Formats: sequence, C-alpha cells, structure tokens
Amino acid sequence: MAGINIQKSKTICNCEQPMTTLYLITQGRVKVDCPGGSYQIGIGDVAGICEICSEIHYLGYTALEDTTLMPYPLTSMDALDNLLQKRPSIAKLFILSLFRQFNAMMEQSSLSEVNSAGLYRKLRADCDLYAGLCSQYHIQSRLPAEVDEIQACLEETPDEWLNKYYFSLQRVYGGDHSDILLQEPGLSLGVLRKGSLDLFKTYRVLDAQSQYRSTILNCYFSPTGDDMFDTLTKLYYRLCQAGQDSGGLYESIEQILRLPEQYDLPEESQALSRVTAFRKKAEVLAHPDMTQGTTDGSDSDILRLLDGSLETILDFAGLDKEKEVSFREHVVQFRAMGDKNSTDDICSRLRRTLTDEFYVLYSEVFERSLSVPDLPLPVRMFLYFGYVDEKLAGADNCVVLYRLACYMNTPGQAGVYTFYDWLMAIYNGEKNPSRSELDEDFDDFIHQQKRKGNLSAAELAALENNSLEKVRYELQNLFPSANKVTFGRIAAYCPLFTSENVLKDLNACFITPDRISGALSMLKGIDFSAFHRETIDYESSQAMNREAIHVEYLPDIILLPNAGIRGSLWQEIEGRKRNSPSRMVLPVFYMEDLDTAMVRMTGEFRWEMCKRIQSGRWNDVTEPSLTSEYFDYIQFYKKNSELSKDAKEKLQNSLTRAKNSFREMFVRDYITWILYEGSGSARLNKVARKILFTYCPFPASMDATLEQNPMFSELLGRQRILTGQRVHKLEILKQKLRNSNTAIPDCLERELAFAARKPENAL
Repeated sequence: MAGINIQKSKTICNCEQPMTTLYLITQGRVKVDCPGGSYQIGIGDVAGICEICSEIHYLGYTALEDTTLMPYPLTSMDALDNLLQKRPSIAKLFILSLFRQFNAMMEQSSLSEVNSAGLYRKLRADCDLYAGLCSQYHIQSRLPAEVDEIQACLEETPDEWLNKYYFSLQRVYGGDHSDILLQEPGLSLGVLRKGSLDLFKTYRVLDAQSQYRSTILNCYFSPTGDDMFDTLTKLYYRLCQAGQDSGGLYESIEQILRLPEQYDLPEESQALSRVTAFRKKAEVLAHPDMTQGTTDGSDSDILRLLDGSLETILDFAGLDKEKEVSFREHVVQFRAMGDKNSTDDICSRLRRTLTDEFYVLYSEVFERSLSVPDLPLPVRMFLYFGYVDEKLAGADNCVVLYRLACYMNTPGQAGVYTFYDWLMAIYNGEKNPSRSELDEDFDDFIHQQKRKGNLSAAELAALENNSLEKVRYELQNLFPSANKVTFGRIAAYCPLFTSENVLKDLNACFITPDRISGALSMLKGIDFSAFHRETIDYESSQAMNREAIHVEYLPDIILLPNAGIRGSLWQEIEGRKRNSPSRMVLPVFYMEDLDTAMVRMTGEFRWEMCKRIQSGRWNDVTEPSLTSEYFDYIQFYKKNSELSKDAKEKLQNSLTRAKNSFREMFVRDYITWILYEGSGSARLNKVARKILFTYCPFPASMDATLEQNPMFSELLGRQRILTGQRVHKLEILKQKLRNSNTAIPDCLERELAFAARKPENAL
C-alpha cells in the first residue's frame, strides 16, 4: 500500500469532515486540535483512531512537518475487525495510539478545568473589587447583566478513574504478553470502540469547558462594548481623573490586558485595539504633562481665558437677579459635592433644582444669542456642550471643549446638528419643531389653543408664524426629555457638564458628521433600504405610468449638549409628511459604540415607520408587513413548528428581558441581523431570519457570500425571483419609453438599481 506525503502545515482532516479513513503516521509529527487546546502525535500513531465510533471527525489534524501517512479505509466495523485479527501488529499500533491520545486528551481536560476555574475566580474577584470601589466612592455600579448569569462550575466532568484505567491498559498492551490479548477474537475491536466512546465523553467535557471560558471571555470583551473591560477601565479613568486611590484596579486590568494573548478572542470584540487604546490612555493619565498643547503655554492661556466662566455665562444671559443668585449658589453647592452622581436625597434634590434652572438659563442664553453676532467662547461652550463652570468640567476637559467650540463643523452637514444649530435651523424656518413626548407637534399645539379658546384669531395667526415661539416649543418639549434620555443614567441626571460624567477621551467620543456618515455607511452596506420610502414621482408620473419608486431620506441627527451613553429615535417622520427625514437624538459626546447606537436607532425607525405606514393594521398578519409578521411570530412562537424547543426557551427568556415589548424584541434581532448575520455569523432562528431577510434585505453585493451558507440559500432563491420580477417589470417600462422616443427619467434608472438591490449604482 502506497503512503501519502503531506507537506508541513497542510491539513490532513478537518473537523466535521466525514470519517472514512484511518491514517498511520510512518514519518513526521501531527498536531491534533481539540476544543480549547491541542496535542501532538508522531510515528506509530494513528490519526482518526479516536473517532471510529463517529460518522465525522470532531478533531482536526495538521502536519507539523513533512509527514508520511499510511491510509486504512474505514468502510465498516466488520472490515476493521477482520484487519485487526489478520494483522495483530497493526491492532497493537492502533490500540496503543488510542491509549496515548486518550491520556493526552485527559491532560488537556485537566488543564482546561484549571483554566476555567481560574477565569471564574478572576471574574468574581474583579466584580468584588469593582463593587467595593463603587461603594467606597459612592458610584453607581454598572456591571454587565451577563456577569450574574455565570455559574461557578460545570455540570459534567471526566471520569477520573479512566485515566488510571487506560494508563494500565497501555502498560499491558505495551508489555511482552500482549500477543495473547491480540489473538483473542473481537477483543481488539472492543477495546478500540470502548476507548473511542470514552474519549468522545472527554471531548464533550472539553467542548463544554471551552464554551464556558468563551462565555466568561465575552463578559470581558464583548462585541457590543458593554463588558467588564469597559466597566473597569471607565472606573479607572474616573478615579484617576479625580485623584482617588484605585485600590489595585490597575493591576487587575493589567491581567485582563493579557487575555487576548492567552486566548483566541473573536475579531468583532476588537480586544487588541481596545487594549492598545487603554495603554495609551493609562500612559497619559500617569504623565499629565503629555496633555499639554503643542505650543508652550497654550493650555494655560485657554484656562486663563475660561477662568470665571459661570459669571461670563450669567452676565451674558441677563437673568433676573433672584434667578441668577439662586443658580450661582446651587452651582457652588454642586461643585462642593464629593460624589455628584450620588443618589442620596440631598444630592438628588440639588440636581433636580439645577436641572430646572439650567433649562431656564439655556432658553435665556439662546434668545440673547440671536442679537449678538460674536458669542464669548464660554457661552458657545455652554450652548454646545452644557458647560457651565471650569471647576466642574475639569482643566483637561476645558481645554478640549474650548478647542472644539472654536472649530465646530458646518451646521446640518450630513444631516448632523448640534442642539444650538438645530434651534437656529428652526428659528430660520429650515426645520419645524419636533413632536412632544405626547406625540403632539407645533401645529397640534396651536390647534389645541384654538379649540380651548385661549387665543384670539389674530394671536393664533401671529403664533403660527412666530419663529421664536417655535424655538420655545422645542426647548420646552424636546430638550428636557431628549437630553435626559441621551444622558442615559436617569437616576444621576444633571444637564451641567461635569468631569464625573466623562468616562472616555472627549476627542475620541465627540460626534462629528464624518463619524455619523461612517456609521450610516456601515449600516447601509448591509441594510441598503433602511431609509427608503415608497412614493410617486409626480414630475415623471406620466412617463412612469404612476409606477411607485423608492426615495432615500436620511435621518436628521440632533446632538444634545451632554456626555451620555444612549441614542434614541425621537420621531420617524416630520409632522405628518411620510416622505421626510426621521429625527434621532444622540449626546454630543457619546461614550459607547456609535455603530451599535446607529443600528439600534435604525431598528427603532424600521419598526415605527412600518407601524406608521400600516396604520391600524400594523399587526394584522393578513396584510403582510414587517411589524405584522414579526408580531405574529412573537405572539404565537409557542405554537410555531419551525422553532425548536431550545429556540422557544430562548425566545421566552428574551421576552422576559425585553419586558414583553415586541418592539424591543425586534430591535434586538435587528442589531443581531446587522452586526452578526450581516458579517456571516448566524445568531437568529430561521423564522426571525426569514422575516428580516424579506423586509431588511442585504444588497446584491453580498449574494456571493450568502450562497455559501445553506441557511440563506432558500431565502436567497426566493428573493431573486421577486427581484427578477420587479426588475423585469421596470425593464419593460423602460423599453416602452425607448420605443416611444420618450426620455427615460432618472428616477426610473434609480429605481431599477434599487430593485436589483444595487443602490450603489443609483444615479
């Protein structure tokens, strides 16, 4: 029988490959990959002998050097039995190789168990350290929810007696009297089958331990960024900025920094880049002189200019004396608070008072700014960022805020507005006021005043065209609610900019039009139709035969003056015009992952826009739509035969976490659809995948990748049929226009590109 030569680093067998052949190693070394580790086999060992009771390989084999293999086809157990009885020397090699590999696997299991236990102890120690520091400095705990779900031990462990058992058998079969055993009919095959089954049990334990470690590692480095690394580093930044003792927190983080070197972490967790960013930040915190400007004295000059900012802002506002004195006193009290985010009664009352006074001050400053051509920098910083006092903000933050306020981008670029610029757009008639929390817009407000008889006809007419009243409506109805929502930590909310709320480098988390454009490009690269609306192009309606087209309306992004952790869809359309941009709100300094926030807000938009279009039939499954099919899927998931028992249990748990909100369930699935399924990582069940594939389709550029995944093949085939029908209909219309010598409208070309799921080709 001729041998097979395998070059170094080449794969011999892959995991999940059909089990059809055993390979006796006659020269070279082979690495055997098992969950969470590997071991080596060499001359006289047999690749695949551990898996004779399995239809597929569950281990992977790779040549560590140029290797020669002798293949033995594994057609059936009877054929293997005949081979073993006819050739006792081969039987001995097979059996001894199995024993050696079993003992190697047991060593891997012991090491894996130690690593798993060590990771768990590390996780618990970090949680205890974090909780202790939060309690010591009166900081609200923000441990990831997943941490509480981690249990201390695994349910299944290997049978320890098997280790000694197979060591003993190895000595017996390797001894001088092994020939007697090898001549016994059926014994060799029985030993191999028994060993294979025992080894598979050990493999299952290894696999469970590997999954267990992955779960813990995901608590440290999660793709969403809401993880222990983020939690602990944020606390470290905060304590360093306040000059407080971190109590060994840095040493604990140092151990976390080594995890990406010790374990294979998924690329989407961005562990290495986050570790690098932390090391740079820690270096800056350890050497404050590194934060100085490039020009000598520049930072000190800025701080000198900002000295007495509170008085500059109050003088500019021109508040009543009583209001001015009250606000100044409360700012001084707040400045003296040890923990400005404390939830005790005194601090909470002070924050509520400051919040009410802040909004009064903001309104006065804005109205005053309308008549002043050049605003003082502290005033601009107040309007853009909620900055009030240089001591509350901290010296380093003051320098950053000052420089950002000097070089703000063009208002409305890429649909992005600071809140001050948004108010100016309303004042100039470029935008209409937003809806209130009660879903009432400015026109509704006027109608209510008219219905109640509060104003005369002349007063109502004046109110309708009063730009300043529109701004006041926005300040009263959107600003307080949206500012609080985007701040995120409701219990500790206060709109004044303070260093305690800065958990990341301000330059890194400052929202710019370029960052918004990047996040939108990422999203539209996966869900290209997210912001398209179906409409009729009335200018070309005759040529188009009133054929519906899709037009994109990108959202307006309003940046509220705070350093926060949440983004939110405020309204899906402007007023009652369906073909208008949605409005999304974000903090001007966003402390979390912007891509994830944009995906979440778009998921909220998808849901609300569909409800708006479907109106009262949004949950009527007889009229198919995204919301109706998803509502039906969640409402009747227990009776859905397409869902497995595990899938139904996961849905039940997800519903509980989502507080039975169908919208929240959809938004979470949409995030998974974009961030995971869109990159080829299957996470959704088949029913949810089908709904999202239908109503949030991927662009045609992803078809080649999707074709390789059997979970998408049927869905893709159905989608291609529907796409082909739509494109064919438009092509017929296009040909008719050519035949009649009618100019082909640009909107038809764009719609053809959209129908073919090739929006990048649109004109």
